[in-house]
Amino acid sequence: MVYAYAVLRPTPEAARAVATLRGVADEQVGLVETGDLAAAVGPVPAEEFEERALRAGLEELPRLEALARGHHGVVAGLAPLGAVLPLRLATVYRDEDRVRRVLQERRDQFLPLLERLAGHVEWGVKVYTDPTDSLAGDAAVAADAMGGDAMGGVATGREESLSPGRAYLAARRRRRRGAEEVWQTAARTAARIAEEAGGLAVGRVAHRPQRGELAQVAGGETAGGGKPGGENIANDAYLVAADRAEEFRARVLAAAEGRPGVRVEVTGPWAPYSFALPPEPEPVARPEPV
Repeated sequence: MVYAYAVLRPTPEAARAVATLRGVADEQVGLVETGDLAAAVGPVPAEEFEERALRAGLEELPRLEALARGHHGVVAGLAPLGAVLPLRLATVYRDEDRVRRVLQERRDQFLPLLERLAGHVEWGVKVYTDPTDSLAGDAAVAADAMGGDAMGGVATGREESLSPGRAYLAARRRRRRGAEEVWQTAARTAARIAEEAGGLAVGRVAHRPQRGELAQVAGGETAGGGKPGGENIANDAYLVAADRAEEFRARVLAAAEGRPGVRVEVTGPWAPYSFALPPEPEPVARPEPV
C-alpha cells in the first residue's frame, strides 16, 4: 500500500529532498509525478495500514504519536521547498496509480492552493484560562471554611459570624465569580489577539478548542501562566507570510502580556496543515467490485 504525505511541485530540489526522508514505517519516501504535480509517498505494509488495522492503531496513543511524528517529519523535511500541501494523517491508497489519478482529478484544486501557500507558514495560537487561579480558589474555599486564609490568617468582616457551612458557601460563590471573571478576561484576550494577528495574517482557521489530555500538553512559547492545563477557549491557526513570521510571533505574545488568569501558547512556524485541502482517502480495505 502507499502512504501519501504531501502534494508539491515536481522539481529537482523536491527529488533531492525526498531522497533523504524516511516515513511512518521507516520506508524510503519518493515522488509520484503527473505533469506539474507530485505527491510525496512511501510504501507501507498492508497488514498495518489496511482500514481495520489503521483504525485500531489510531485509537492507541503511542501508535498515534509515532504515526504523527513520522508524518510530520516528512512534511517538515519538504516545507523548505516553498509550497507544500500537507495531507491528512493516515492518507493511504492501494497503489501509486491511484495516487496519480487523484492528482489528475484534483489538479484544478491543488494548483491554486500551491500558488496561494507559496512563501507562507502556519502559526498556532491557543488561549487558556490559567489553572493556577483555580488552585488558588480551591485554597481560599478550604481556608474560609475553616475561618482563616491559606497562610494561617483569620477571616475578617461579616463572615466571622457565619457558620462553617455558610462560610464555605460564601467562599464558593466568590470562587465562581472569580472563575467567570477569569474566563471573560481570557475571552477578551482571545479577541484582542485575533484582531492583532488579523493585521498580519492572510488567513485564519478556528479549530475546536481542545479538551481532556490534549489541553494539558504544553508546547511552544507562552505568555501569562507558565503551567499547562486550564480551559482552552481558543485554538486558532494563522497563515502568515514567511518574512513576517517573527513579527507575528512577537506581536501575539505582546498582546497576551499583562493578562492575569490567562495563558497564551504560540507554536510554529509550521507547514500550512490547516490551509491545505487534502484529497479524500480511498476506502482501502474494501474489496474491489467484481
